[in-house]
Amino acid sequence: MNAADTGYIIICAAMVMLMTPALALFYGGLVRSRNVLATHMHSYASLGIITVLWVFVGYTLAFGEDVGGIIGSLSYVFMRGVEGAAAPAAPQLPHTVFMAFQCMFAVLTVSLISGGYAERIRFSAMLLFSGLWLIFVYAPMAHWVWGGGWMAKMGAVDFAGGAVVHMASGAAALACARALGPRLSLDQGIVPNNLPLTLLGGGLLWFGWFGFNAGSALVAGTLAGHALVTTHVASACGILGWMLAEWKRTGKPTTLGVISGALAGLVAITPAAGFVGLLSAVLIGFVGGVVCYGGVLLKSRLGYDDALDVVGIHGVGGTWGALATGLFAVASVNEVNGLFFGNPHQLWAQFVSVVGTWIFVYVASRVLLYIVDAAVGLRVTPDAELTGLDLSEHNERGYAL
Repeated sequence: MNAADTGYIIICAAMVMLMTPALALFYGGLVRSRNVLATHMHSYASLGIITVLWVFVGYTLAFGEDVGGIIGSLSYVFMRGVEGAAAPAAPQLPHTVFMAFQCMFAVLTVSLISGGYAERIRFSAMLLFSGLWLIFVYAPMAHWVWGGGWMAKMGAVDFAGGAVVHMASGAAALACARALGPRLSLDQGIVPNNLPLTLLGGGLLWFGWFGFNAGSALVAGTLAGHALVTTHVASACGILGWMLAEWKRTGKPTTLGVISGALAGLVAITPAAGFVGLLSAVLIGFVGGVVCYGGVLLKSRLGYDDALDVVGIHGVGGTWGALATGLFAVASVNEVNGLFFGNPHQLWAQFVSVVGTWIFVYVASRVLLYIVDAAVGLRVTPDAELTGLDLSEHNERGYAL
């Protein structure tokens, strides 16, 4: 085990943990004032329930010994054999450090989904769905891509979570939006309650993303530095792509558009950060900003209420990033060539992983939502929704002005 690498990943894990409170700020500023605390609660509750489930059973299902390319064995259940050992997936790290780093990814992914059901889900339903989703959706996805499952065996690559985190959260958010239906008073327009809060959260997400992407190298070396630079450049170009598209369409650029573009660029580069060159990252980020802006506009045409644009940013951006990896990956960065560098199979593997992720996560999420609805009921009553979830679900107010 290497002390420098261990210290580096401990810092990266802390940065990724910060992304969940940052997401609470980002999402909390976008909802109406009567739901600001309930929206924060979704992220903070995920830090609790997902961490405990990850330690008990989630980690072993994701990173235990491969069982048929589908799921991990129970070799690490309740952390058996983890403490004091080196991580099999990263022998330079203590097993506990690798487990904790991956735990932060699981927490953030579940928190991201909350943007699809914001302002209308029962808190008990949110807790039950989140726990079931970690075990039956996230853990298999993480195993398929990072734990030696069928996607990895096929040759698909995902540096930091384009499929496992972003496409998966986007597909699950779409399932939630479809299952719960649109918010009441949606036709009257929804105005964010605090855009400066959203901008602060977005800036903190950008900071945490350096730990998210660069930390996925799992060593404090050249690859980590490369991933950090491609991450930052793609995010900057995502701002430009979204801003120019919005400016062209509406005549005015907005601060919400700028921070959304930054996140779109970050999402798009996530699967590719450690596989593509710097100029490719420029293109991936810029196109990510444009296509994610288009993805957000599509929800009104397709008739689903993805309250905080998880599908448009994370689902669409993750899909573009995964396919772009199949186009632009270059072996001089990390031993993988894409289509433009003589390896058409890589694009095919990425395409199959995209289709497999969307179908599996959407269908599995709808099944889990059906079970949760039968058990505790998914949606609050109309009166509770109009009162606001802060009062009806938590007996609190976010603002007392």
